[in-house]
Amino acid sequence: MLGHSGKRPGFASKETSLIDMGVGNCKFCRAMDEATVKKVIRDLAACIDHTLLRPEASRVQIEQLCREAIEYGFYGVCVNGSWVRLARELLEDSDVRVVCVVGFPLGAAAADVKRFETEAAIDDGADEIDVVLNIGRLKEGDESYVLRELRDVVEAAQDHVVKVIIETGLLTEEEKVRACHCVLDSGAHFVKTCTGFGPSGATINDVQLLREIVGPRFGVKAAGGIRDAYTALAMLRAGANRLGTSASVSIIKGVQDALARIEAEGLPVFPSTCEGQQGGY
Repeated sequence: MLGHSGKRPGFASKETSLIDMGVGNCKFCRAMDEATVKKVIRDLAACIDHTLLRPEASRVQIEQLCREAIEYGFYGVCVNGSWVRLARELLEDSDVRVVCVVGFPLGAAAADVKRFETEAAIDDGADEIDVVLNIGRLKEGDESYVLRELRDVVEAAQDHVVKVIIETGLLTEEEKVRACHCVLDSGAHFVKTCTGFGPSGATINDVQLLREIVGPRFGVKAAGGIRDAYTALAMLRAGANRLGTSASVSIIKGVQDALARIEAEGLPVFPSTCEGQQGGY
């Protein structure tokens, strides 16, 4: 998993003890060697887009978001378009990527507006685009419109990663299948579950379904309602290889409890195919 400078995001900007991170006090953690525990934390953090999309978000909060992303080694920060330039400046000397949402959160803006948003975000320094699919057009069966719009966004992104949010909570299973096929045909790189502003968040069943549809080599981002480490790791095991959450710091600090529960249930910590890590634990 590479940062915008071509290197994988580091674990932290300075050496941080496992105790300070909230990991290492449980019986299971003590049984593991410290290097392995640290790798679990690092690999989980490197799958997370640290997210702040609230309409009342302030400059001070964006600055905190970026500091936390550097400190904990998160893959990226996900922000609204007006904050992209600031995030780029704050993260310029780090490996953390800047992710910008487009057509957010409804997906109902005109296609030309989404294209302009994408161009503006890239000009301001965004590394990746998370665009909301036009849900109404999809539900009425107008895949040609959906596909044309997504291809425009991919073109405007100029070879940057594009993730398409399909808002799974509003779709039937058949519509989820059709949405994924549009995403695959558009030239985008990821399908993403939810905005976090819809009727429901990511579910294990939806992540498994999306992974089954898009296959093993395409990106799946789970977002919406991921609030703890156990759920985050479960989403990765279900097939996600990126997570979007505003609870990133709490998730990392909750790893010790998640590891103990996972060990008790006899589950792997990560799937062997998880992006950003080699092999299982």
